[in-house]
Amino acid sequence: MLEFQKTKIEGVFLIKPQVIGDHRGFFLETYREEEFLAVGIDVKFIQDNHSFSTENGVLRGLHFQKPPFTQAKLVRVIKGKVIDVVVDLRKFSPTFGQWESFELSEDNFQMLFVPHGMAHGFCLVTENTHFVYKVDNYYHADSDGGVLWNDPDLGITWPVENPIVSEKDSRLPIWKEFLKDNPF
Repeated sequence: MLEFQKTKIEGVFLIKPQVIGDHRGFFLETYREEEFLAVGIDVKFIQDNHSFSTENGVLRGLHFQKPPFTQAKLVRVIKGKVIDVVVDLRKFSPTFGQWESFELSEDNFQMLFVPHGMAHGFCLVTENTHFVYKVDNYYHADSDGGVLWNDPDLGITWPVENPIVSEKDSRLPIWKEFLKDNPF
């Protein structure tokens, strides 16, 4: 059984699975199509991805795929802990330009459903973190996009001041540049 908790951003859900445990360990369902459909999430996941980062303070994001190759995601942490962030890129959304963050960890078992039209990123708060996610569309290099993680107009509160970012992520456009050609 999955508990779907609405967030301030329409279409984003924090999902809490029922964890059944005893002295041997635990069991939980991470995806059950009928429960997703019951809350209006009608996606067909076609690929699973696994990201591993070694150092506390690694930040990945803020990433998105441009239409028509946008991706909805179901994300979770199976080892470690992250602060996961979504930014609403949808021009006509009441929460356009707003962000929200969530703690996802191996201890809380929580997952996040990220719908189409979001920039997404996460920052490790523990070492050796495994981050897994399902997507409903394949990656297309020509549709790859992003927004700079520390853009002052977005004002995202990250858990570290000087994160470890890739060269690619350090060169992403600022919010004002993204707005000039917002494909959402």
